[in-house]
Amino acid sequence: MPEPAAPRVTGVVLAAGAGTRYGGPKALAADAAGVSWLRRVCDALRDGGCGEAVVVLGAAADRALPLVPPEARIAIATDWEAGMSRSVDAGLVAAAGADAVVVAPVDVPGLPAAAVARLIAAGGAEPRAALARATYDGRPGHPALIGADHIAAIRAELRGDVGAGSALARRGARTIECGDLWDGHDIDERP
Repeated sequence: MPEPAAPRVTGVVLAAGAGTRYGGPKALAADAAGVSWLRRVCDALRDGGCGEAVVVLGAAADRALPLVPPEARIAIATDWEAGMSRSVDAGLVAAAGADAVVVAPVDVPGLPAAAVARLIAAGGAEPRAALARATYDGRPGHPALIGADHIAAIRAELRGDVGAGSALARRGARTIECGDLWDGHDIDERP
């Protein structure tokens, strides 16, 4: 009897915002070694078990395109100015067909692949029904795992400049502690 197919997990990098507090679009940011945050987060998603990565661009998309790793797919949130919800929605639409989606913003370049792997493992044998969120010392953080069975309902709840966090909480998403792997902080301001 053939082995069942491995679940198809797509990673989504949210990088459409203008980065007002940061002083410019974070899709253009790089670490001290010159490695783009887009590359860092895509690598964490792929190395953590996502079969593919989708990068959602919006503000400064034309300047960010060359920074997107060639193996990643690109989605454009044309209505990105309406808030983070539009970026999340564009990413979930672009991941159609996946059994589960791992969502992370671009401003977590320190995200370790081990946190992604732990979240995917939390999906267990039923990734389509999975709903989980990484926590760091009990504080909600990134990434989030959204099984395909939840995508339509979460998309229907997305509004304004809010991500999927409140929808995850309302739906009783499992919390997966990852504080032993990383501090979980996103970067909102330039150092």
